[in-house]
Amino acid sequence: MVSPVTAKSLPAENIGDPYQSFKGRVINSVTEKPIQSAHINVKGTTISTISNVDGEFSLKLPADMEDALISISALGYQTKELQLDYFKRENVIITMQESVQELAEVNIYTKGDATDLVRKMMHNRDENYVSDEALMTAFYRETIKKGNRNISLSEAVTELHKQPYLSNKDDDIAILKARKSTDYKRLDTVALKLRGGPFNTLYIDVMKYPQFLFDMDKLNLYSFKYAEPTKIGERSLYVVDFQEIEREKPWYYGKLFIDSKSYTLVKAVYSLNTDNRQVASRMFTSKKPNGVKVYPDNVQYQVDYRENNGKWFYGYGKADLEFVVNWKHKIFNSRYKIHSEMAITEWEVANIIVPHHEEFIKPAIVMVDDIDGFADVDFWGSNNIIEPDKSIQNAIEKIQKKIAD
Repeated sequence: MVSPVTAKSLPAENIGDPYQSFKGRVINSVTEKPIQSAHINVKGTTISTISNVDGEFSLKLPADMEDALISISALGYQTKELQLDYFKRENVIITMQESVQELAEVNIYTKGDATDLVRKMMHNRDENYVSDEALMTAFYRETIKKGNRNISLSEAVTELHKQPYLSNKDDDIAILKARKSTDYKRLDTVALKLRGGPFNTLYIDVMKYPQFLFDMDKLNLYSFKYAEPTKIGERSLYVVDFQEIEREKPWYYGKLFIDSKSYTLVKAVYSLNTDNRQVASRMFTSKKPNGVKVYPDNVQYQVDYRENNGKWFYGYGKADLEFVVNWKHKIFNSRYKIHSEMAITEWEVANIIVPHHEEFIKPAIVMVDDIDGFADVDFWGSNNIIEPDKSIQNAIEKIQKKIAD
C-alpha cells in the first residue's frame, strides 16, 4: 500500500539541504564525439540527470551520500557503472562503447508483423508503466532563437503530479522556481511566444497521451515496418519505422524503440511533415498581426522512458520547432527556432494529497519574464538541472552582465 504524500515533499526540492555537485562529459570511445541524451542516474535511488548536446552533464547529490554507484546509459551503447569517487576529479570524461548487434539478433528482430508488435506495445501499457500516482521533480528549459542568436531563455524547476498511465486524469504541473529573460529588441515587431511551457514536453509522453499520436483504434491509419534493431546496454530493442498513410494534411513519421521482452516503448523519435503550410500554420499559430504569414518549417519530438523496479515512466521529453515569419512587401523572411526540453530528476510513487493552495499552471501558460534569478550563481540550489550547452551558457553570461551593469 502506498502512503499518502503531501505535494512539495520531495527531498531534492529542499533548497537548504547541503549537497555535493559533480560535472562530466559523455563521449563515444572511438570517435570522441559527444553523446547527447545519455541518462545518468544514481543506482538504488530515483536521482538522475541527462547529458546535453555537448555531452555535458551536472549531477547533485545529498552531501552525506558517499558510496553511490552511478549508471550511464544511452541508446546504441553499452551501459557503464562507475563509483562516485570517479567523479571527484577534474575534467571527468566518460567514454561509452557502441553496442554490437549480432547478425542472428538482426534476423530475429526484423521478422513478423510490425503492426502487431505496436499493438502489443499499446496493449501492455497498464502492465509495463507506473500504475500509481507519482510525484516528480523535473527541470524545464525553453529557448527561442532568431537565426543563430538566443533571444529568449526560460528555465524552471517544476513539480509534476503524474497520473497512472491508464487514468483519464491529466497530469498537473506546479512551478517551484523559475527565471526568464527575453531580448525584445531582436524580436522586430513580432513577439514570438511559446504557449504551453512545460506541457509542450509533457504531452510528448505518447504512452500517457496516445491521442496526440496514435491510439489503438488509429493504428490502421499508419504503416509500420521493421528497421535494424539496437540496444541500450544489454537490453535488445526492436526498432519500428512508422508514418501516417494519409498525406493531405500534416502527417507524422518517426521511429519507435521497443523492448524485445516486455514490448515496452523505451524511446520514440518522431516528426511532423508540414508541407501543407496553410493547415500547419493553423495547428501551431494562435494569433498573428495582419500582413504576416507564420508557418512551421521543421517539427521534431523525442520522448525517453526510464525503468525502476520493473516499471517504466516518463523520463525526458524534447520538442524542436522551427518557424518562418514572412511579412508582406518584405524581401527577406525571419526564421525562429524554439527548443524546449524537460527531464525528470527525482520521483516517488505516492497517493498525492494536494493542498488547497497548490497553484498548478495551465496548459496555455506563457512563461513570464523574471530575470532576477540569473544574478544568483547558486539559483538552483540542490536541484539537478540539464547542464546548459555553450550557446545557452553564453546567453546566461550576457544576461548576468546586463544585470551587473
